[in-house]
Amino acid sequence: MLGQRRTLTELATPTAPQAPHWDLIVIGGGITGAGVMLEAARRGHRVLLLEQTDFSWGTSSRSSKMVHGGLRYIAQGDITLTRHSLLERERLLNELPGLVERATYLFPLRKGVFPGRWPMKMVLWLYDFLAGIRDHRYLNRKQLLERVPGLRNQDLTGAMCYTDALTDDCRLVMRTLLEGARHGGLAHNYARVVQAERSEQGFAVAVEDRVSGERVTLSASAVVSATGAWADRFSGAEARVRPLRGSHLFIDPAVLSVNDCLTVMHPDDGRPVFVFPWEGVTCVGTTDLDHPEDMDIEAAASDREVVYLLKLINTQFPGCNVTRENIYSTIAGVRPVIASGKGVDPSKERRDHAVWGDNGIVTVSGGKLTTFRLIALDALLATGLIDDGEHRRSQKSKASSFAPLENAPHAVEAFLHADQSNPAFIQWVLDHESVVHLDDLMLRRTRLGLLKPAAGIAALNGLRPQIQQTLGWDDAQWDKELVRYRGIHQRFYSVPAPASKGDATETVEADGAPGQQAR
Repeated sequence: MLGQRRTLTELATPTAPQAPHWDLIVIGGGITGAGVMLEAARRGHRVLLLEQTDFSWGTSSRSSKMVHGGLRYIAQGDITLTRHSLLERERLLNELPGLVERATYLFPLRKGVFPGRWPMKMVLWLYDFLAGIRDHRYLNRKQLLERVPGLRNQDLTGAMCYTDALTDDCRLVMRTLLEGARHGGLAHNYARVVQAERSEQGFAVAVEDRVSGERVTLSASAVVSATGAWADRFSGAEARVRPLRGSHLFIDPAVLSVNDCLTVMHPDDGRPVFVFPWEGVTCVGTTDLDHPEDMDIEAAASDREVVYLLKLINTQFPGCNVTRENIYSTIAGVRPVIASGKGVDPSKERRDHAVWGDNGIVTVSGGKLTTFRLIALDALLATGLIDDGEHRRSQKSKASSFAPLENAPHAVEAFLHADQSNPAFIQWVLDHESVVHLDDLMLRRTRLGLLKPAAGIAALNGLRPQIQQTLGWDDAQWDKELVRYRGIHQRFYSVPAPASKGDATETVEADGAPGQQAR
């Protein structure tokens, strides 16, 4: 297991459990970096992952929680990406039940609005064919309203019903890191790579410990930068990433409750937004807009995004009257989209990944949560740690990437329906998942800070004795951590204050399935 966090000095000395020279150092602790670590460790390489903040702190904790092929990629003509995504979806459903789970999706159809029943049926036939399954069907108006009684019924004719999958993106990252650690890999959070330069042994990687302030230089044969939206900062090559922000709302299920994942159209621009059940709350999102802000500061949902999403909800579910007071929390992530350079609308940029090199460092960015295994294999091929033959065989291999973790609480494997405040699960997290701060525990190892009102402080107070005892915090340290957590939640995860008149206009677009447009 990962265990409690080590010091950098332990990783740099000859007495460390692994040799001080690494076959591979991975920079970035999101899903792509975790996938690279796992695939390298499974092949017997000595691999170390370094993350400058916490694991999945960036994009990989702030996605739409979906393991899917992407219907809109078919509409864009990207059949290859759709097929790869669907096959990986089926793979993850088989290997990680309880963490990746099949879910029913409904695409409501309205009179005079494109696409109608038959175009959608053709798209879904191809979608299922590429996945090797068949589970789409048509629901008439009565059947749809029985499943979604609060849905606006004006001009409603029915819905296309199909399946994709939901996950917890943070837990998927952590589960991948735990699997990599089982194979001998190491992962270290709050370790910022300051510099990586060519050396006689390959690369000299200077690292700063952001907890203690110590600095060490590590040696590696190869380096992969899997820093997502930060990729251009470290690649040394021409800028390629277009940072796009997507925001979500987590809403009190007593006010807005759905049992299926719905794709509904925004009244202002006809773009699709998801409304779906997630870990006991209702999630609504996402938006899609350029994010020119400082990447070292956490992204936060803007007031205009909140207004945009609330308008969508109250138009599609007119009887619910959802207000800001019904929102438990918000979350905003920055997608590392590879820019086309054509100045297209954010939602029209392709979601392919790219791998490139400069001075020997391999940089990988872009892509989808679903295809992290394939992206990792492409990165390893670029380092030379695997050759073309192994790359092709691994892409097609049906060998499982994950095996059950011994002695782990049930919630570790089947997180989606777990009691996240269960003492046994919390103890596992504190013992095995490198928790440094309260926000690590409340926002990423668990989602209590997103799923409970008032930042989950009531649940946190109940866990205080267990946390203090395990992490060795006295009351002064607890108070310091609590102030830190409250500040982070208030600034980046709460509902922003209403904007005053005259503020700069921000164009908000939704991202998701193929859009509907009035004829």
